[in-house]
Amino acid sequence: MTTSAKGSSWLQLLLLPSVLLIGSLVVYPALYSIYLSLTNASLVGVAATHPRFVGMGNYIRLFTDGGFWHSLVVTFWFVLGSAVIGQFVLGLGSALLLRRPLRLKNLISSIILLPNAVPEVVAGYIWISMLAGGEHSTLNRLLGLLGIRSVQWLEQVPLSMIIVANTWRGIASAMILMMAGLSAVPSELCEAARIDGASPRQIFRFITLPLIMPTIFLYMLVSTVTTISIFGFIYALTRGGPGDATEIIGIYIYNQSFTAFQLGYGSAVAVITLMISIAIGLVYVRALKVQV
Repeated sequence: MTTSAKGSSWLQLLLLPSVLLIGSLVVYPALYSIYLSLTNASLVGVAATHPRFVGMGNYIRLFTDGGFWHSLVVTFWFVLGSAVIGQFVLGLGSALLLRRPLRLKNLISSIILLPNAVPEVVAGYIWISMLAGGEHSTLNRLLGLLGIRSVQWLEQVPLSMIIVANTWRGIASAMILMMAGLSAVPSELCEAARIDGASPRQIFRFITLPLIMPTIFLYMLVSTVTTISIFGFIYALTRGGPGDATEIIGIYIYNQSFTAFQLGYGSAVAVITLMISIAIGLVYVRALKVQV
């Protein structure tokens, strides 16, 4: 056996645990969900032990289900508001700020990174204490100091509040990626533009921004897909309520599968969500002009 063949065999052996983990934790559950989506599997009744094949019945029902389309709309605004706009803008702004010489730079970095260390369910209950109705919640106490009446945040503007809360959780990830992209921008280009009389705004618009565009698209891909799949944080915060005002697609799948006990239908929704995530990923990859 040649040296290159031995190296290839060792490489395959080293990759085997990762392949097994991906196969058992990603590929198999996805294939099993597809199988369940073609049945009337349930958690109760006869279908719990003897599910019946129903073909595309769950998908036909899904596309005529107003609750499904409502959850997609809620998810769209949630992803757009928190991941695409909120986290990106604040993450990029934080990265630009921390590139400057600041006296409290380490403290600011720690404050921004702190939400990443908090489990999502714990973070949800923290925000509940801040946004609870009545005059004793944290935010309403601050408003009371300004003479403003208390607000029922999670009842009057629930979707806006979960967007704000999720933005808070994701700023650190956006900042880290943006700082990585900014560090790859050659300082010589910026210095040459500055000598030629370009303003800081022009340097950012015509030099920095085009050069970090691949990093921006990479962040958009990761943040969009992960935000679509969020469940625990929003479930702890609002349970999808009031009513269905914050019922994003992850909570809708949970409700259909484990509250209404319709595993087959919930799996069909999960499969469609997976297809949507893959389609979004392909759009971003095409935008990056990466061949896969």
